[in-house]
Amino acid sequence: MGIESIIILLVIGAVAGWLAGQIVSGFGFGLIGNIVVGIVGAFIATLILPRIGLGFGGGILASIIHATIGAVILLVLLKVIKRA
Repeated sequence: MGIESIIILLVIGAVAGWLAGQIVSGFGFGLIGNIVVGIVGAFIATLILPRIGLGFGGGILASIIHATIGAVILLVLLKVIKRA
């Protein structure tokens, strides 16, 4: 993995984490928090979305959408666990 791939991964993670924070909680988690939420969300989406038949193709925009959906799932699960 080259430096360009790592930078793109971090940017997509930050954007996806910020979007998920806006959708679920109404606020972000700071730069590092957004990157972590976005990357973990992308991993979750990679596990879940193909099993239910959702695919968004390739490209950066599709990656952001994919990671955002996974990050929203992560944040909703964290909210449910926090409430219990």
